Amino acid sequence: MPLKAKILDPRIASRAQMSTHVSEVIKELPGDEPEDVLFNNLYGLRTIELNRPNKYNALNGSMIRKIIPRLVEWERSDMANVIVMKGAGRAFCAGGDVAELAELNQTGIQGQKKSAEYFALEYKLDHYIATYKKPYISFMDGITMGGGVGLSIHAPFRVATENTVFAMPETTIGFFPDVGASFFLPRMAGSVGTYLALTSEQLKGANAFYSGIATHYLHSTSLPILESRLAELRFRDYDSMEMRLKIIEMTIEEYATGLPPLDREPIMLGGEIRKAIDRCFSKPTVPEVMAALEQEQGPTKEWAEKTLATLHQRSPTAVHVALRQMQLGREWDIVETFQREHQIAARFMQHPDFVEGVTAQLKKPRRTPAWQPASLEAVSDGDSISKPFFETGGPGMPRQLSPMVERDTYNEYPHAYVGNPSETEIELFVKNNRATRRQVVDEFVQMKRGRQGIKTIIEEILDRKTTKDEEGVLSWEVIQE
Repeated sequence: MPLKAKILDPRIASRAQMSTHVSEVIKELPGDEPEDVLFNNLYGLRTIELNRPNKYNALNGSMIRKIIPRLVEWERSDMANVIVMKGAGRAFCAGGDVAELAELNQTGIQGQKKSAEYFALEYKLDHYIATYKKPYISFMDGITMGGGVGLSIHAPFRVATENTVFAMPETTIGFFPDVGASFFLPRMAGSVGTYLALTSEQLKGANAFYSGIATHYLHSTSLPILESRLAELRFRDYDSMEMRLKIIEMTIEEYATGLPPLDREPIMLGGEIRKAIDRCFSKPTVPEVMAALEQEQGPTKEWAEKTLATLHQRSPTAVHVALRQMQLGREWDIVETFQREHQIAARFMQHPDFVEGVTAQLKKPRRTPAWQPASLEAVSDGDSISKPFFETGGPGMPRQLSPMVERDTYNEYPHAYVGNPSETEIELFVKNNRATRRQVVDEFVQMKRGRQGIKTIIEEILDRKTTKDEEGVLSWEVIQE
C-alpha cells in the first residue's frame, strides 16, 4: 500500500544538512491536505504519486511541501536507486492550482505577495529536479501541462503514452510559460519552442515523443510492469550517472510496444508545417510573426489562418512577454532561469490579465476574456508591454530567488544524450561526411542502440532539411527566407 505523505520535521532537515531554504519550505501549514501525494518504496525504486485526481492533480503548496523533503531524503539514501514521478487518474498533472492563486490575487497586495511566494516554492522544487543527483523518471501519462511540465521536462527520462496531452497553456490565462520553460523551449529545434509558447498548442500521444518533449513512448498498460522492473535494478557503487542512465534507458526500451502508424497519428510538427513554424516564429517581434503568418500560401495557408486566430484569442500581454522570454532565455543558465521567472511571475500577479484569464477559462459559464490591452492590434509598442516584466526590483517585487540547495549550474541539460538526436547533431554529421540517407539513418539508430522511433525522427528531419546528388550523397539544405 502507498505510504501516506508525511511532512519531515525541520530538525530532521537540519540533520540531513539541507540548506536553510529547504527548512523554510517544508514546514507543515494549516490546511495542507494529508493524502494529496502518496509515496511508495519497492526495493531500490521510490515513487511519488500526485493524488488529487478530481482536480487533475493540480499542483499546490501542500503537495510541494511533501515532495521536497522526500526528494532530499532519497537523494542522500544509498537504498534509493530510481525515482518515478506519476499521477493518479486521468492526469499526470494539469498544472498549478491557478484558481487558488487567482482568488488570492483578488484580495489585494498581500494576496499577490502570497501568490508570488507559491511560485518561489514551485520553482525551487523544479530547480531541484533539474539538478537531481539520482535517476529520475516522469510518467507523462495523461494531461501534462504547466506545473506538471515542471515536474517532468527537466528529468532525464520522460515517458509519454497514448494518453499524454502536453501543453504550456499559460497565454490562454494571461500568464507566461514558466516552470523552466525559459530554458527548455528556446532549446527545442528551430522555432518549435516559440510556437508552443505563444500559441499554447497541445501535443498528444506520440507527438510528445516526436517533438523531443518525451524521451520514450510506451503504452500506458506497460507502466506498472516497468515500475516492477525498475525496482529490480542494481547499480554498483562506482557506476557513474551516465552508466546508470544507460541501464535505465535500455530497461525502458524493453517495454516499447511500437508507435502508432504514421497514417493514423502523423508527425504534427513536421514537414511543411514545421518549415512554416521556423519561417514565421523566428521573427523578432509579434507584428512580424503575424505578418509572416498572413503571407503563408499553399499547403500551410489553412494552418497559418488557424494559428492567427489562436493568437488573437491569447492575452496580448502574455504573447509579447513570451516572445521576449524565448529570445532572452537562450542565454540563461538553469539557476538564472528560475530566478528570472520568479520575477516575471510576480509581475503577472500584479497584472489584471491573470485573474481575468483564469476566471474566464475556469468559472462557468466560460466567457471570452477582456484582456488589457484588448487585442494584439491595440499594442503599438511591444517593448513597452514586455520590458517591465524583465526588470528586477520595484514596489511589491520579491527578493531574488535563491536556489533551494546550492548546485552546479549549466547551460545545456547534462543528460541530453538520453533524448532524441538533435537537428544540430544530424546537420553536423551530414556536413562533415559524404553520407547517403541510409548511412545517416544507420549512424544515429546505432548511436541510440536501436531505440524505438529514432529512425522515424531521423527520416523526417532528412526529408525536410536535405537534398541528394546523383550518387545519393546528402547535402544540408540552406533555406533562403
